[in-house]
Amino acid sequence: MKNYYRIIFAPLLVAIIGVGLSSCQKYLDAAPATAISNEEAFKNFRNFQGFTEELYNAVPIISGSTAHNSWNFGEDELWQTNDNRLVAYRIDQGDFFGIYNSVFGSWFNQRNGNNDNASNTSRGDKGALYGLAWYGIRKANIGLANLDKLVDATPEEKKLIEGQLYFFRGWFHFMLAQYWGGLPYIDVSLPADQAPRIPRLNYHQTADKISADLRKAADLLPLDWDLIPAGAATKGNNDRRINKIMALGFLGKNLLWAGSPLMNEESTGVNAYNADYCKKAADVFAEALKICEATNRYRLVPFSNYTEISLTFAKAGLIPGAPIVNGERYVEAIFQENPLENTRFANNQINDYRPQTIKSTGLKVYPTANYISYYGMKNGRPIPNPSQPQLDPLSGWDPQYPWKDRDPRFYHDIMFDGEKAVNNAANVGNNEFRQYASLFTGGHMRTFDGATAAFTGYMLSKYINKLNNNWDGFAGNNNVVVFSFLRLADMYLMYAEAASEGYNSPQGKAPDYSKTAVDAVNFVRDRPGLGVGHVAPEYIASQDKFREELRRERAVELAYEGHRFVDLRRWKLVDKLPYTLKTAVQFDRVTPNAQVYADPKNARVANFRETVLLERKFTSRHYWFPFPTSDVNIYEGFKQNPGW
Repeated sequence: MKNYYRIIFAPLLVAIIGVGLSSCQKYLDAAPATAISNEEAFKNFRNFQGFTEELYNAVPIISGSTAHNSWNFGEDELWQTNDNRLVAYRIDQGDFFGIYNSVFGSWFNQRNGNNDNASNTSRGDKGALYGLAWYGIRKANIGLANLDKLVDATPEEKKLIEGQLYFFRGWFHFMLAQYWGGLPYIDVSLPADQAPRIPRLNYHQTADKISADLRKAADLLPLDWDLIPAGAATKGNNDRRINKIMALGFLGKNLLWAGSPLMNEESTGVNAYNADYCKKAADVFAEALKICEATNRYRLVPFSNYTEISLTFAKAGLIPGAPIVNGERYVEAIFQENPLENTRFANNQINDYRPQTIKSTGLKVYPTANYISYYGMKNGRPIPNPSQPQLDPLSGWDPQYPWKDRDPRFYHDIMFDGEKAVNNAANVGNNEFRQYASLFTGGHMRTFDGATAAFTGYMLSKYINKLNNNWDGFAGNNNVVVFSFLRLADMYLMYAEAASEGYNSPQGKAPDYSKTAVDAVNFVRDRPGLGVGHVAPEYIASQDKFREELRRERAVELAYEGHRFVDLRRWKLVDKLPYTLKTAVQFDRVTPNAQVYADPKNARVANFRETVLLERKFTSRHYWFPFPTSDVNIYEGFKQNPGW
């Protein structure tokens, strides 16, 4: 299904009971008049599902809120540091209010978008998490308040409607809470003519209410709509409709987040994991993973098709996340961002992610050298300390051969010195420094275009073709980038974290599940065709060492998919060294150019080192986004986050 958020059941009904929400304040705005009565809207399954469909359309786009999109706000990438129009720049400067008024790249609240209407098909509107979440919460509450009107429906159909509504109410609250903290949890349909007086809860109280909604959803929803009579009318288009695994996955994620140091400290004052929440999370993840393993409803994509988890290229606009491999379908993407306008990313893939020596327009962004250091060796061991480079006999890391024998995900995700960047040399005037990545210190791509050069010494290729240049017509090949809010590898790694922290051991596990925490990490590394070594014995010897290695695995497996910023915050690391640094790699070529281009992985370098490009001056207030000032002024119980 190319656009699974397209209205299917009843297009005329999605505007029923308009509930415009660009902020919490507008939650209470009176609904515009409609020509369709409540009784008509909710009387049967088809009509009620038509009403519910708009909740899917309210799911935001991470990767496409505006031109020059940015969604990685950890220490993972660096945009050019001279343009305050970029939300990434504003965040690097500690200006978190920039999420509300930056011109480029904020999927949290797009300044120029009309956030009031989830039916709107504008890309900008679908980037506005803050407005769309309050919109979705209100709409879910209206649906739940009208369930008694659903009389012309089977018991199965009633469960489907109710399960979707509970899921979205919990999910939208969760999406807000992980960035803004505890919320006024709105679980009733409030009158439009009264100001709200719902007190803001702490994080644990909010998470408990989210858990209740997601648990109800999981108990009501099927594993696969295609396998039940109520899904027959849209069979083949049901793959991404809300199901049991989605509800369980976010239930576990919500519990793990509640058990994380930041959220636990906000609620209890204790800066440490909360074992009780982590045990609950492990149990829920185990419940979901056992179903996946028994049914293959979701499974890890073989590494041969790893790109297709987030990107499809020249496949007629096919939504990624579920490639066909040797005649078998592997669905790894469990819940994705809204794929509306799924060709939106084509132009900026070449504009922003390659230097002007290849493409002269666009703002520029490159992966940081400090983040690349998380990509360890093929044998599964980490690089000990690349900022003080020396040969490491255990891992095999050699700073004279920094690209040799690395984790295969490094070669997939990252473009490094000497790799081919342009197919046809004639397109760059037969200039080898433009045809091949000249990323050594003083190299052409490092010096040609000043502030927009490849300043970190690396370029991204995880969801951008290495040969991404305008002469090859990349933008015209129906490339589609769609990221996942939840995918299966992420769920295994969250289970590993929950089980290890809940039971204080790398061998910790949920009582009714066979895999331990370390087993789950190794299972991800055993992805068919990946071939990365298992967690080394010294990283299983203690919980502290395992925590270090598990966090590194999350950094690598989920790299550049928008997860890192939340992880650093919930671990209470976002304001700590070295996580505040963004660095570049410096080195000199030793191997002759022709040999480098023929075999860049085995090229020898000299003087390999990292230099700091940016240090973020974060403090304790940077653990939470500020609420819009207009919202916290609505009533006394809606308090602003500390420091803002």
